[in-house]
Amino acid sequence: MTKPALILFAHGARDPRWAAPFERLRDLTQAQMPAVSVHLAFLELMNPRLPETVAALVGEGCTHVTVVPVFLGQGGHVLRDLPLIVEELHAAHPHLAVKVAEAVGENAGVLDAMVRYCVSTVAA
Repeated sequence: MTKPALILFAHGARDPRWAAPFERLRDLTQAQMPAVSVHLAFLELMNPRLPETVAALVGEGCTHVTVVPVFLGQGGHVLRDLPLIVEELHAAHPHLAVKVAEAVGENAGVLDAMVRYCVSTVAA
């Protein structure tokens, strides 16, 4: 049995520097969870894409994947594109269990951290 996998799913951009904070997030998450295989995948414009990442994990024997949309809100990509991709993943890998978490920006704890940061930027 292989490690469970966590995939941080981000939009992607033309400028490769855009991925730097997501790469740091991946590395920090991996450091917190050494028993989990943590990966970064993109919807478009960057590689690897989500289907490629999942296929590689399945090839290594992975049977459980959690996808965390690293999006601030539940826009079209999270509400429409991601479910279609997950359907394709189920069709391509019927024995793979795929869990999709809420978008990070929809999580109360994440919003609280963002509020604390925003408040901290104002000089008292």
